Amino acid sequence: MVGHMPSKKVKSGDELLRISEEMRLAGRKLVFTNGCFDLLHVGHVRYLQQARKLGDALLVAINSDASVRALKGESRPINSQEDRAEVLAALDCVDYVTVFKGNTVIGLLRETRPQIYAKGGDYTIDSLNQEELVVVREIKADVKILSLVPGKSTTAVFEKMEPGEYGEKE
Repeated sequence: MVGHMPSKKVKSGDELLRISEEMRLAGRKLVFTNGCFDLLHVGHVRYLQQARKLGDALLVAINSDASVRALKGESRPINSQEDRAEVLAALDCVDYVTVFKGNTVIGLLRETRPQIYAKGGDYTIDSLNQEELVVVREIKADVKILSLVPGKSTTAVFEKMEPGEYGEKE
C-alpha cells in the first residue's frame, strides 16, 4: 500500500499568518469559517461552496479532537482531526485547512485577520460566540451568515441511523 501524503492545503498557524498577509497586500479577500465537520455531508459541501464564493480563498479551521469531545460529548468525534482535515482539503472549494485547539477561534482570527467570517444558517449574530464576534469586529471582518440546506445536517444523518446498526456493540 502506498503511504499517505499529507495535503499541501493543511497549514500551521505560522503558514496561515504569512498567507493572509500576502493576500491582504495583494488586495485579495480571505474567507474564514470554522466547525467540527465530523461527518461531511452535502449540507457542509454546499455551505463551503457558498463561503468560497465570498472571497478569493477559503480557510476552514476545524476543532481539534479534544475540542469536539468537549462540545459534543465523549462519543465524538467519529473521525480524527487528521482525517477530517484531509477530507476537507480534498474539496476544490477549500483552499486551506487548519486544526485549532480550545473551544474558540479567537487566537486564529486575530492572527489571520480574514476579511470575511462565514457561519452556517444555524447561527444568528446573537447566537455566535460573542467573544469571537468582538474579535471579528476588532479586525473589521464582515460577518456572513449563509443559508442551510434543509434536512441536511450531521444531526439528520445520526437520526437516520438505527441504534446498534452503525458501530454500537450490543
